Amino acid sequence: MLRPRRVDYPRRDREHQEEYAAEVSPVSMPVRDTTPRVASETKESEEEYSGSKAIGYTGLAMGIASLFLWSIILGPISVVIGYYAYAKEQKTLGAWAIGLGIVSTLSYFVMIPFAR
Repeated sequence: MLRPRRVDYPRRDREHQEEYAAEVSPVSMPVRDTTPRVASETKESEEEYSGSKAIGYTGLAMGIASLFLWSIILGPISVVIGYYAYAKEQKTLGAWAIGLGIVSTLSYFVMIPFAR
């Protein structure tokens, strides 16, 4: 049995074989600057990197401490510090600090009825 030719979808015909990749592809991301930097610029970026790493570890430490002590206070502080570290390109440390802060704050509200 022969199938009738579909008129409403001409792209299924064998004669129309266009490529749509350029129209569908997402906007390209900007390429990082690869020009050589002056020593002072490199030193400043290394100091900023180490500072954001310290902020990330501080948020992580507060997140761990909030699981055991003052969870309603240290939990949100850990989330805020973790978000700051995440924004400063310390993605893993920031995400862990945010996650631990959220878990400890929510666990406070779940566990408080059992403590009273």
